[in-house]
Amino acid sequence: MAKPPVAPLSVLPLTNILRSLMTTTVSSSPILLPPSLTVMSLLAHTNNPLLNPDRNPLLRYALKKTFYAQFCAGENATEVKQTVAGLKNIGFSGVILGYAKEVVMTNKDQAAASLEPNSTPSEEAIIRNEIEPWAKGTIETVKLASKGDFVALKFTGAGQQALSSLMKQLPPSEALGNAIDKICQLASERGVRLLFDAEQQAVQAGIDDWTLKYMRKYNRATSSSGSNSPAAVIYGTYQAYLKATPRILSSHLATAQKEGFTLGVKLVRGAYLGSDPRHLIHDTKADTDGAYDGVAEGLLTRQWNAPLKAPEGEDFPSRVDVVLASHNRDSVLKARRILQQQTAMIATKGGEAIDVAFAQLQGMADEVSCELVVGSEANQQIMAAGKPNVYKYLVWGSTGECMKYLLRRAQENRDAVQRTRSGREAMRAELARRVKAWFGFST
Repeated sequence: MAKPPVAPLSVLPLTNILRSLMTTTVSSSPILLPPSLTVMSLLAHTNNPLLNPDRNPLLRYALKKTFYAQFCAGENATEVKQTVAGLKNIGFSGVILGYAKEVVMTNKDQAAASLEPNSTPSEEAIIRNEIEPWAKGTIETVKLASKGDFVALKFTGAGQQALSSLMKQLPPSEALGNAIDKICQLASERGVRLLFDAEQQAVQAGIDDWTLKYMRKYNRATSSSGSNSPAAVIYGTYQAYLKATPRILSSHLATAQKEGFTLGVKLVRGAYLGSDPRHLIHDTKADTDGAYDGVAEGLLTRQWNAPLKAPEGEDFPSRVDVVLASHNRDSVLKARRILQQQTAMIATKGGEAIDVAFAQLQGMADEVSCELVVGSEANQQIMAAGKPNVYKYLVWGSTGECMKYLLRRAQENRDAVQRTRSGREAMRAELARRVKAWFGFST
């Protein structure tokens, strides 16, 4: 007799269910969300010690037990390792770990980054106050990650000099370049992969240049799996909500094919809707969804298609390593079906295996993540091809350091109300299922 399908969210601890229900209820409420965003913005940008969670123990306790616990990994190595072990025990393949320090540029930041050299701090001060703290935090993050995990990093976290170089599409300074090399070398030695995050359009062209520079250097190493093609250590991030993304990605694919390195691609919908120029973004959500699904299909099938057009007749690369980062259940399951078909074709005809990871943010879209991890009645046929690689993205750092990250998560939930409501209903249904089970009314 066949076993009944496992409820995907049954693998989550009750505390996670309750916290998720709380956060999605607030995020989907037109009454509760605006004041919550106002308070979080104040806490993220305050200079008042009473409103700094790292200096106010009562505020720190309240935040750490609620929003911080929902989205973040921990404040130190011990807490991070406990959180990661808990996720892997649930069935996740690993984590994408990020250092909490992040920069979201204001007009003032952009103006400062454009100043003439004699108006900026000395090179020694920049290295001491900006580059070294960023490098130290990123290196510590790589050391916290295990083999097969990912580490996400933002170049803008390295300070004003990095901002200036990125905006002007200049190479990193010697000190910053040495720091990035040290991070890449450590990651390669530990079997950890690096995701270079996309950022605002004012710096994205510079980020693309730096990403290709380090891919050329580090994505040529022989894969530990014995593959004929090199495994990607460095991944670039491509935002599907930008109209230019398919063209840029096609160009990068052609460059990787021509120069003989493996392109690492993290595909996301986009995270800077409130700050990127609106005319650069697709006109409708349906257009963004179509771009995301079309690009994902091209990457998974390793074929040029409508969004990914072959530049100058170039062949599609034989290997592309991919992270599909999405909270959209339809996109995730569509990609999973394509991956199943490609895996079956490779098993029959031979060829290079496809290295694909699915990823969602910690504390968000848990119903999507858990469906991939444990399967469900809706996708039992898909799961027959084997459990996919599923990762959770989370940051670590003190409660105060994580406030800007938590604010971005709250703003993202505000901009995706329907998805947030779906998450809320999924948590309610799971809680109801457990209550019925406790009283013997369900299996």
